[in-house]
Amino acid sequence: MNSGAGASYLIDYAKEIDENWLSGVRTVGLTSGASVPEILVQGVIDYLAERGWADVDEINTAEESLTFSLPRELRPRRAPR
Repeated sequence: MNSGAGASYLIDYAKEIDENWLSGVRTVGLTSGASVPEILVQGVIDYLAERGWADVDEINTAEESLTFSLPRELRPRRAPR
């Protein structure tokens, strides 16, 4: 049994998946970074579900709690004290 990936592909949208990539594949792994909008990840999950990979096991390898402040130029102005 091979526990490594046979191939990997970098995509931005589900529509970029080539059907040939899935030929003979039994298991598909999907990863994304913190900056990837959830709607794009869900689009890939939906695409795969429509093609027989509806059983999804979500595995979180890291919990992210980092937040970013708005740039000073975009922050609301505060009234003087």
